Amino acid sequence: MARAAGGQKAVFACTECGASAAKWQGQCPGCGVWNTLVETIAEAPTVGSQRRFAALGGSAGLQTLSEIEARDEDRLPTGIGEFDRALGGGLVSGGVVLIGGDPGIGKSTLLLQALCELSSAHNVLYVSGEESGQQIAMRARRLSLETGSLRLLAEINLEKILVTLQSAQPQVAVIDSIQTLWSDQLSSAPGSVAQVRECAAQLTRLAKQSGITVILVGHVTKEGALAGPRVLEHIVDTVLYFEGDTHSSFRLIRAVKNRYGAVNEIGVFAMTDRGLKGVSNPSAIFLSQHGTDVPGSCVLVTQEGTRPLLVEVQALVDQAHGNPRRLTVGLDAQRLAMLLAVLHRHAGIVCFDQDVFVNAVGGVKIGEPAADLAVLLAIVSSLKNRSLPAKLVVFGEVGLAGEIRPAPRGQERLREAAKLGFTRAMIPAANTPRQHLAGIEVIPVRRVEEAVARLRGIE
Repeated sequence: MARAAGGQKAVFACTECGASAAKWQGQCPGCGVWNTLVETIAEAPTVGSQRRFAALGGSAGLQTLSEIEARDEDRLPTGIGEFDRALGGGLVSGGVVLIGGDPGIGKSTLLLQALCELSSAHNVLYVSGEESGQQIAMRARRLSLETGSLRLLAEINLEKILVTLQSAQPQVAVIDSIQTLWSDQLSSAPGSVAQVRECAAQLTRLAKQSGITVILVGHVTKEGALAGPRVLEHIVDTVLYFEGDTHSSFRLIRAVKNRYGAVNEIGVFAMTDRGLKGVSNPSAIFLSQHGTDVPGSCVLVTQEGTRPLLVEVQALVDQAHGNPRRLTVGLDAQRLAMLLAVLHRHAGIVCFDQDVFVNAVGGVKIGEPAADLAVLLAIVSSLKNRSLPAKLVVFGEVGLAGEIRPAPRGQERLREAAKLGFTRAMIPAANTPRQHLAGIEVIPVRRVEEAVARLRGIE
């Protein structure tokens, strides 16, 4: 076994599952993922752990599920509506929330705003491991925040933080960030796999026992995933990701895991000189304001959690010089290649000698297949250099056989489009509403070739 500095034993731990190996190897022996083993210090087992486990063996009480009363969890609103929407309605007592995002995107700013809102009526605590108290005070003054009775602890030692939480008993505690904490029970450095896993587990245990809501800030890797072991995301109740370009004024918070609410729920914010402000009509930021109709533009009604959003999908098809390129921003590049093959086979439209670029306006990331039809129509519009009809919205999943499959919550999408002034909607035939919706004409289609043909009839 390798030796670390100081003569301590070194092992290689997996950043995905936490499994360890005596020597480095390309593939993790636990989860099978490649290139995830990193060197860390071997931690000695806790003395007497088996003895304590035996003593506690008979303390757990068994219950049948029918004996347990199911009730809704009480929510604590943060005072920031879009943040509460991403959380599923607010903070839950004893819940643990993990927030990740690129450096400088606004994680600490948003949480400081939320705690200042809560501090006027609730006992809250901000634990900072990255900034001094003076730096946080300067940010609060720059944002013109009413700090009220907000308490601050600048500390990175886990044991001191746990003692403070137990004595202060705040309703909400923010830990900024989990990668800076270290426990004196472990000899490895802060940010290592063992330290991050142990610190997160101890804070989660305290939250469940005391009812304190704990919000953890997590660093992200250059690929955009949360740094540290993947078990970190499994331990917590809710995982939120900041999305958006740091050069843009708009930010999105997406819930990718939520034990107390819907996943893929998003909150939309605008970065201002007074911090992050919620956007009441997010569809407006995802729609470009063109003076005239332009080729290659199609408006999609997508569903993000419980919220329908109108997003402009733009396509540019141009003559390829060399190998044709397929590039997407905010959409799945592999799905684009599949859609081009479907367009060729079933509609007879050839793009094998063309560069195809597709972009979702506003920096939003669209993962649902209901965007397929809008992408195809935007490509056809750009290739033919003919703009799509004005006030037209589109949604629908496209299958390999050329069929157009229904999308969930079709009527909610149509109502959102009608509310924003759109008068026509091309949708899957299976999503046709049973009753007429006022203000919008529904154009049902069953196949890709039918959708392309119907465009000529409504231009």
